[in-house]
Amino acid sequence: MKPFLLLATRPEDAVADGEYELMLRYSGLRPEDLVRVRLEAGPMPDIDLGDLSGIIVGGSPFTGSVPESAKSDTQLRVEAELAALLDVVVAEDFPFLGACYGIGTLARHQGGEVDGTYAEPISAPVIELTDAGRDHPLCEGMQSRFRAFVGHKEAARTVPPGASLLATSENCPVQMFQVRDNLFATQFHPELDAPGILLRIDAYRLSGYFDPAEQELVEQAVEGVDARSANRLLANFVSIYRRS
Repeated sequence: MKPFLLLATRPEDAVADGEYELMLRYSGLRPEDLVRVRLEAGPMPDIDLGDLSGIIVGGSPFTGSVPESAKSDTQLRVEAELAALLDVVVAEDFPFLGACYGIGTLARHQGGEVDGTYAEPISAPVIELTDAGRDHPLCEGMQSRFRAFVGHKEAARTVPPGASLLATSENCPVQMFQVRDNLFATQFHPELDAPGILLRIDAYRLSGYFDPAEQELVEQAVEGVDARSANRLLANFVSIYRRS
């Protein structure tokens, strides 16, 4: 099988490794079938789409909607590299799944507006599939209403022009959308389970996603949440797009 590529940008080793392990667990892929590139650590290597089954972009501490002057050189480089890659990926309608940071990256590339209007603290809201989402093969086996983990300082205000809304929630209208036939993005984290979000809560307690004085309350609110419907999305993406 041709591998999938995970493009990651988390500088914290424990969080980055945890993200990779969760992507493996819920996609059903073996380590040799999910190649990870940590873009925060160095430039994006040359990528030949013909060698891959698909591309996954994980979450990030980067916030794309802040002024350019507030971005580090690393963030500016990563954004430019992802934009150039998406030029090719969108043109070829190549299988792509962006999670959290990935939804903002794809939305901006497609002319959507991304800002802090629908930011969400670390939590596990109820996500609802739209009619298009309920009928979509990517959502096969998922409940029409399910809980999933979120935590983001920006979000797409509306779906980009020409995109299809697949999932929404009360406080964040754009939770998942589709571009062309084979490009998808989620605001929620399809890879996360309760232990995974607890690791990130501790790692990012001083990063502005919640009041540090309320960390224990945030942890209590997500403990025991069943996110298996969200996790199913990763397995479905791999099942649909894996190729030899």
